[in-house]
Amino acid sequence: MIHTYSGETIHFEIKYKNRTSIAIHMDVYGNVEVQAPKGTPDEKVIQLLEKRWELIQQKSKEMKDRLLGSQEKIYSQDEKILYLGDTYPVKIYHDSTIEQDHVVFDAKHVNVYVKQVDDENIKQALKRFYYKQCKALVEKSVKSYQSNFKVKPRSIRISDSKTTWGTCDSQLQLTFNWKLAMAPIKVIDYVVVHEMCHMIHLNHDRSFWRLVGKISPDYKEQENWLALSSWKMTI
Repeated sequence: MIHTYSGETIHFEIKYKNRTSIAIHMDVYGNVEVQAPKGTPDEKVIQLLEKRWELIQQKSKEMKDRLLGSQEKIYSQDEKILYLGDTYPVKIYHDSTIEQDHVVFDAKHVNVYVKQVDDENIKQALKRFYYKQCKALVEKSVKSYQSNFKVKPRSIRISDSKTTWGTCDSQLQLTFNWKLAMAPIKVIDYVVVHEMCHMIHLNHDRSFWRLVGKISPDYKEQENWLALSSWKMTI
């Protein structure tokens, strides 16, 4: 079926089943399926769709964008970027008098100040900002969870890994991906707990996951956020 509301059109499928309420589901491609009790009037389904219209449109766009993968950012066109799980517009400022290109976050915008407006300069300034923020956030998180462990990490590093969010080696050296600064605090905390648990259990056996679950009971939610959002954690 097709329905247009608030200037937007949505395609959806209705499946009538032995159930007592209407449920709206969305697959990984952004397609909408409505499951309704047998005999439910179409008008009632449409009513629920319109009630949840904004959320459906938002989720559908996210699913379709995820399938396209990360796109090259063009900072001259009001690009938006992730920081601590939320999306903020990037504002570029040309200032030839500054000593070094840098970034200032003001709770509404990610402001980038550069001597010369160039995509590479902008990206490098953003990367330095995320490195610095990630280091501070991770160190704070490690300190917060240290009481759960009898051993302490020997060092904490920030890396540019293409394959991992964090690692812990046999020397108790913890390494974290700078892109974690784009994730919500809860996600950062989970990755920190995950790697700190490796100080006790170097593999992913049952004892390891029991310890992770004890300290971070909702860790599967944080893993799910990373699985669904990692594609847009880019500069």
